[in-house]
Amino acid sequence: MNLPASLFGMAWHGVSLALAVPVLYQVWRRASWARLKDPAQLNLLLGFAVALALAWSMRAGVRPGLNLHLLGTMLAVLCLGPRLALFAMALALTAITLAGAQDWQAWPLNFLLMAFAPVVFAHGIQRYVERHLPEHFFVFIFVVGFAGSAVTVVFHGVLACAVMVFAGAYEPGVLVDDYLPYLLLMGFSEAWLSGTLVTLMVVYRPEWVAAFDDRRYLLNK
Repeated sequence: MNLPASLFGMAWHGVSLALAVPVLYQVWRRASWARLKDPAQLNLLLGFAVALALAWSMRAGVRPGLNLHLLGTMLAVLCLGPRLALFAMALALTAITLAGAQDWQAWPLNFLLMAFAPVVFAHGIQRYVERHLPEHFFVFIFVVGFAGSAVTVVFHGVLACAVMVFAGAYEPGVLVDDYLPYLLLMGFSEAWLSGTLVTLMVVYRPEWVAAFDDRRYLLNK
């Protein structure tokens, strides 16, 4: 969800900016920029930035901040890696802000809630599955690609709701009645779209999926 600046006080925006700056600095220092020397990888990153900006612009909602849209986090993490995924999301968030879809003042808070927290969560799911579940193609597709995408969207929505309640923007009852029930529908939509896309890319363009390794998931299976 894109949160408008009016729902939060200046202290929230100041703290968000103080947290977002070091995150962006670490991305700038530690991202795999050498990968972007390959034109195909550069085009993939820019394509994600454009696609995410379009997806985040097409949203539905009944109250300020309570909107529903596809997130694309798990797909971006699997294809780009967590740091380049964060960079692509920062570009997408900047694009919709330039288009007037949200306030500049709210950019740091939205970056933390729409990009940083979901990316960390999605990457955590990926790493957990790699460590604890069998190294199999269908585990990668269905557990990480499909189920992981759905859980990440639900996590993002619940976290954003918790922040709004803590900030006094909405009463818990309003969120429970008017927003949280629809997260399951968004989770299903996200799972279907992201899971399908990652399956197609693994089959036809495996070099576009940084998290996928033929030797790990297909060899001798």
